[in-house]
Parts: sequence; structure tokens; C-alpha cells
Amino acid sequence: MGVAGPFSGAAGTPHGPVMDRDEVDRALARLGAEHEAVETSLLALQDHAGRRLLEGAELTGVTRDRWAAAEQSITRLWTYFDAYSGALTAMRELRARRRWSSREDLVELTGRLRGRSVTVAGQAVPPSPDIAGPALLSEEFTLQELVARMNALYASSLDTIITADAVWSALPARIDLLSAELRRTRSLAHSVGVRPGEHPSGDELESITAELATLRAQVVSDPLAFWRPAPGSSAPGGGRPDTDRYDRAARDLEDVRREIEAVLRVRQDSEERLLRLRDVLSRADRTLAEARAARGEVLAKIAASEVPAVSGPPTALQERLATAAEYRRHSRWHRLSPLLESLERDAEDELHRARESLTAVTAPLAVRAELRGRLDAYKAKVARHGLAEDPLLIERYDAARRMLWSAPCDLRVAEQAVLRYQQAAAEVLVPRADGHGLQDSRGDS
Repeated sequence: MGVAGPFSGAAGTPHGPVMDRDEVDRALARLGAEHEAVETSLLALQDHAGRRLLEGAELTGVTRDRWAAAEQSITRLWTYFDAYSGALTAMRELRARRRWSSREDLVELTGRLRGRSVTVAGQAVPPSPDIAGPALLSEEFTLQELVARMNALYASSLDTIITADAVWSALPARIDLLSAELRRTRSLAHSVGVRPGEHPSGDELESITAELATLRAQVVSDPLAFWRPAPGSSAPGGGRPDTDRYDRAARDLEDVRREIEAVLRVRQDSEERLLRLRDVLSRADRTLAEARAARGEVLAKIAASEVPAVSGPPTALQERLATAAEYRRHSRWHRLSPLLESLERDAEDELHRARESLTAVTAPLAVRAELRGRLDAYKAKVARHGLAEDPLLIERYDAARRMLWSAPCDLRVAEQAVLRYQQAAAEVLVPRADGHGLQDSRGDS
């Protein structure tokens, strides 16, 4: 709610030549207009909504102290205004005695317009922190000094009123809206089992509830403690409400709300996620069973080879999966949410380890298969060149084949036998007289 601006300064100087009738009339007209403006501003200050709220509130802290000073200032303002009004009335009456004022009247009017002609009764304490000095029984002012004093009191009082009103207009309503959102979030949290003492978000909701209640009480009783003045601004009400604590509570509530939404999503898709988890763990179990079977085969068929051990089925994960299913049956969504997330990570890791275990266990069989393939490839190559009946090649082929197709197979010895067959084939395929040509120790088709 707007209030008229500060009062303008009075015309004239304390000393100077005697004013003529026209100058006096013009000065009195200016003072009359100024008196009207002052009265309008004071009445607007008196009726300001912020002032009425301050008068009816149970104030504490900074606001209580500043409002006590402002009340004294407003009382003093009306005292000054009454003195100003009395001085203006007296000058008007003096001017109205005669149509053509005598020189004595003009001298007196000039003195009143320019000199310290206004006396104001003193007070027991200084009216405002802005006005220092000892208390006086009475004070004398020029009209200009009196208006300057009223301006100072008016500005300090108006600043207290409009800043308190600005904080009250901004923060309590926003806190109430956030509190309503908080109540909805708490109700939703309760429906999915997020309660204090059982889930961190439940404890956080309690903390936010207490903070908002405390914040609102403090804002209502001490609004000026939540005002941040604008740097370098001297105008009344320059600055903005301090919303740091409100903003922090709003951010915390948003974080909790997202957590509750995550729990709700778990309630909606938990069955599908549990089915996927069962499938992943089943595949991991089958892969481990395959690895265990392959290990037995390797140990029976491959000699002189270190075969890694294979772990048992993921029983711990199965137990956790059973716990997750139990949580779902009893609608304990707040506990199911983090359990599903950790289970999904661990189940994928378990499947990856099972596949690595199968690969490591079957590595010797893969090496044997590679050696068999290499031996047969060289035999086919020799046959294409019509050298299949070469006695040395037949002897070395049979030796290598016996090693690769017998159990247990010594891979190191079998690999040497294959290499000897390759070397013999290379010597037969490349005539000694050429001195150059294809020297392939691995075979090519």
C-alpha cells in the first residue's frame, strides 16, 4: 500500500531583507500546500496496513525494538506537525488582520517565515536512533529545520513499516503453500511406508515440518530479522525479504518428493523387475552349472592343465531375491526400492562372473580344438599337393592325432607334435633347391 513521499523543504532563509506583501502571500501559499502534503503523508502512514499489523502483533527481537522506536517517532511526528500547523495558522491570522499589512506586521511575518519561530515541547528520551543528543525540555526550529526533522522521522518510521509489511506479504503465504505441499507429500509417503524411524526420507519430512513451523513463527513475530537491505540504498524499504531458509526447506522437500516418486515407481513395476531378476539369476545358475560340467570334462580329457575352480550357485542373491518378494507381498515399498537397485547390479555382476568362469574353464578345450583344426588343415593342404602318402608326414600326423584324440590329452606335448608335422609339411611343400618360397608354419588354404 503506497504512502505519499517525504515532505518538501520550507522556503526562505533565517535572515534577509523584510519581505513585501506579495512575497509573504506567496510564502504562505507554499506553506499551505506543504502543510497539505505533510498531512496527507502522515494520514497515509497512520492508515498503512503494515502499521496496523505491527500494532496488533506480538513482536520479538529486532522488530520489537525497531517498532518501539518507530512508535515514538510517529508520536513525535504528530507533535512536530501540530507545532507546524500552529505556526502556519498564527502567520495566516497575522496576515489576515489587515488587507494591507503594516511594516511592523511584515517584519514579524518575515521573522516567523525565516527565523527559529517554532517551539516544540521536549521529551524524556530521544525520538529515534537517527536523532542523537541529550533530551531537551523544548526545541526551537525554523520551518525548514522542522520539515527536515519530520522527514528524518518519517523516513525511519516508514522504512520499519514497509519492510515488515513486505516480509509479511512475501514469506508467510509462501511458507503456507509449502506446508500444504509438505502435508500432501507426507500423506503420500505414509501410503508407501515411508515413515519416521523407518526410512531416511520419513525423518527428513519430520525435520522439514519442524523447520517450517519454526520459520513461520519467527517470520510472524520478527519480520525485520528476515530483511536483506539493498547495498547502498537509503530509500525506505530498499532491499528484499531473506528467503534462504525457506528456499533450503523447499529444496529439501523436492529431494524427498523425488525419493517418494522413486518408491512409487517401484510399486508400479516391482513385479516385472523381480521377474527380470529371477531370469538373470537363473541364467547365472545355468552358466555356472555348465562351467562345473565343463570343468569335469576338462579334468578328464586334458592333462597337465590347471583348471580354475567354479563357485556354487548364487544362494545369497537368491535369499535377497526372496526377501524382495516378501517386501512386495507386504507392500514395504520403501525397503524394496533400494534392495531392488542393489540386486539388479549384483545379479548382472554374478552373470558376468559366471560367463567368465565358463570361458576360463573351457579354455583348454578351446586350445585342443584349435590344435585339431590346425592339424587337419595342414593334412588337407598336403593332400591337395599329392603328398598325402609321404611316410614322414603320415608318421608325424598319426603321432599328433593320437595325442589330440586321446584322453587325457597333454596339450603341451600335443602342440609340439602338431608343430613337428607343420615343419615336415613345409619342408615337403617347398623344394630344397629353390632356396625360397612359401614357409608357412601355421597352414593356409
